[in-house]
Amino acid sequence: MNYKKFLNLALVGALVFTSSLILTSCNGDKNKVEEQEEEEPVDAAKDNLVSVNGELFSIPSPLQTSILLKNSGANYSKDILNVTSKLPSYSTEYKKALNLGVYGADLGYVIIYGQTQDALGYLNAAKRLADDINVSGAFDANLMKRFEKNMGNNDSLLSIFTSGYRATDSYLKNNDRNAVSGMVITGGWVESMYFTLNILKKDFKDKKTVIQRVGEQRNTLDHVIKLLTPFYQNPDMTELTELTDALLELYHDFEDIEVVYTYKKPTTDVANKITTINSTTEVKITDEQLKNITEKLNSIREMIIN
Repeated sequence: MNYKKFLNLALVGALVFTSSLILTSCNGDKNKVEEQEEEEPVDAAKDNLVSVNGELFSIPSPLQTSILLKNSGANYSKDILNVTSKLPSYSTEYKKALNLGVYGADLGYVIIYGQTQDALGYLNAAKRLADDINVSGAFDANLMKRFEKNMGNNDSLLSIFTSGYRATDSYLKNNDRNAVSGMVITGGWVESMYFTLNILKKDFKDKKTVIQRVGEQRNTLDHVIKLLTPFYQNPDMTELTELTDALLELYHDFEDIEVVYTYKKPTTDVANKITTINSTTEVKITDEQLKNITEKLNSIREMIIN
């Protein structure tokens, strides 16, 4: 990867911020909840689709990461979240957009883990940032009321949470605010990677799967950078230039990771019209590579939240 390559990229079309945010992996007691939300069919493997220079790329939803961590046996860790007390310090549109993505990832994490006592605080933080960057009506009074009335039902909270971020995406698309949309997505990706890398420092059952997910992030990081490069070296966005430089440095560490792809012929269930992909990807990442990536990602996250 080089700078000239990215400086020539143009962001074309709409940025879909949270098309994959409707996921179901949590169970709730529906008998205890008022105004039960209708659940939509969901696909936990579905990514956000982003169009860059006429090409579609995918960026995993932060919720996918939270689901992976929970399914891998990692315990809930409140200490990895960005505290909402920092909210008043985010005074620029740049900081507000990035941290809207951060708090969105945090909110998804606490919902996936069923920590409803923390969820309302993160929803309020997201609402305030959305209001501050003039995302009209994304988290309106009705949505907030529905969220409060469904506390304790994770499926419903995810559905309501998704409604707010879909409204954010729709508003940004329709008002040609691609830089802001790209920053929201970037903040969410950085925060979900922060979860992943720092939870690896703790003891839990299936670290191998989580490490595998880290190694698979090279292409995703490539796509994230492409969201930001149309605004690279814009004199009005010097902070965004610094962030993009840091992400490029992080990408260089991912380039050294060995990824081995093994093709296996897919199998098809003709009767049920289902095709199963059997090919596998093995990520070979050393402890030193993991350490370097963790340090750089943590530094980028500090740039965003502080």
